[in-house]
Amino acid sequence: MLPNKEGQRVPNVTFRTRKDNEWVDVTTDDLFAGKTVVVFSLPGAFTPTCSSTHLPGYNELAKVFKANGVDEIVCISVNDTFVMNEWAKDQEAENVTLIPDGNGEFSEGMGMLVDKADLGFGKRSWRYSMLVKDGLVEKMFIEPEEPGDPFKVSDAGTMLNYINSEAAKPKVVSLFAKIGCPFCARAKTLLKEKGLDYEEIVLGRDVTTRSLRAVTGATTVPQIFIDGKLIGDSEALASYLAAS
Repeated sequence: MLPNKEGQRVPNVTFRTRKDNEWVDVTTDDLFAGKTVVVFSLPGAFTPTCSSTHLPGYNELAKVFKANGVDEIVCISVNDTFVMNEWAKDQEAENVTLIPDGNGEFSEGMGMLVDKADLGFGKRSWRYSMLVKDGLVEKMFIEPEEPGDPFKVSDAGTMLNYINSEAAKPKVVSLFAKIGCPFCARAKTLLKEKGLDYEEIVLGRDVTTRSLRAVTGATTVPQIFIDGKLIGDSEALASYLAAS
């Protein structure tokens, strides 16, 4: 059975990282001393669940975690620093610190280093998350020891619910826009004034007019979705925000 390390200190490890083409050593004290840190660990960069759900979930909720007393969110994986740096770029995970546990020392010290030789991965970390305060593990969510790659309890939502079950989650906003469009600029200003982060989907670069029409029923931009609901153009957005 994988050990639960609640009430214990994190392993004393030095991580070899690369920043600005230079080697930079990062210690566990650098990461945890005097801080409240959410950590999630996963089997590997660029793998399906890690890329589609685990990392994006924490990245999206980073502001909410910060508002609830978390100083930093750290993702640890048994990968080298070059892989982790490229994964961070690919995921646009600017709100999460990605740490390479290249030799598996931290994962082994946590009792979470497992053999995934059947997948050709070698030794990797089991999937888990934990809340660490000044280097002391307060809470761990360890995925059940089941075949495959279970993902049931180490997600961002579960951790946030533990920290504050009443925490308000941010709205998910997507903005279809076009470069040089003044109405799109107005929509962006309205969203920023309300403190709403958004993902911009640029017509002609990320999507075609045909796809825009198929998704929204419109051929003009901007078109804004909030929490899966089509709000419409900038005027519709202004009315929606005024009423909310």
